Amino acid sequence: MAQKYRAQILLEPEQHIALQEIAQRQGQSISEVAREVIRLGLDVLEKDESSFWLKRMSAMEKLDQIRRSIQELHGIYESDLIEEARAERDRQLNDAMTWEATE
Repeated sequence: MAQKYRAQILLEPEQHIALQEIAQRQGQSISEVAREVIRLGLDVLEKDESSFWLKRMSAMEKLDQIRRSIQELHGIYESDLIEEARAERDRQLNDAMTWEATE
């Protein structure tokens, strides 16, 4: 018999009644039924969690495919777009300030 750990849980009345009825029908103890219910619930939670990660990985793979197709179609831009945008903004601000000063 596998090692078991004692845990105390508080059940709502309807949960206790349902476990009691199932245990009587199956000729098992409430503890045996509760362990089975918990095991089934954990299986569902683990499948949901793995499903979440599988969907996430699939989305990441699709993004990678999109990036590769864009790269093949347009190539890779080697410059720093952010620095270029900042330099352009600085030029525009400088031009605007120079224009205002000449009026």
